[in-house]
Amino acid sequence: MMKIITPFILVVLLLSACQQGHFYEVNKEIKGQLWDYDSQPAFDVTITDKGAKYDVYVNLRHTAYYPYSNLFFLLHEKGKGLKDTAYRHEFHLAELDGRWTGESAGNLYEQSVLVKENFSFPDTGKYVFSVEQNMRETPLPGINDVGLKLIKK
Repeated sequence: MMKIITPFILVVLLLSACQQGHFYEVNKEIKGQLWDYDSQPAFDVTITDKGAKYDVYVNLRHTAYYPYSNLFFLLHEKGKGLKDTAYRHEFHLAELDGRWTGESAGNLYEQSVLVKENFSFPDTGKYVFSVEQNMRETPLPGINDVGLKLIKK
């Protein structure tokens, strides 16, 4: 029994040592899979090391019933040393032939888009990011949830 457990533990330790750790990752459900302009999921991030660098991603999960091949969104940022800003980004969700991109699990598709690379926060403290859908249709059907992920480098 011990001969089987030891190699398994060794493999788990090696795999976990090779992965970058998520500093923060939270996904928020969109009620009824209908994303309205007024629904802007907010994410509170507490920074304790202002010298650290982060890659910032926005996560999206949508169903196969989402009617478009892309999704535009605004990423709002607030916090000490940051101007209250909103940056426009795009999720490319489908190929020209209609095949969905991203990871799939049944009828649900998931992907992340890098919105800031090697980003340093100007100071320690609380920062708030919020995501607003920026399409012409509201509510936007087929959106399951939206999230924010920070990976510390």
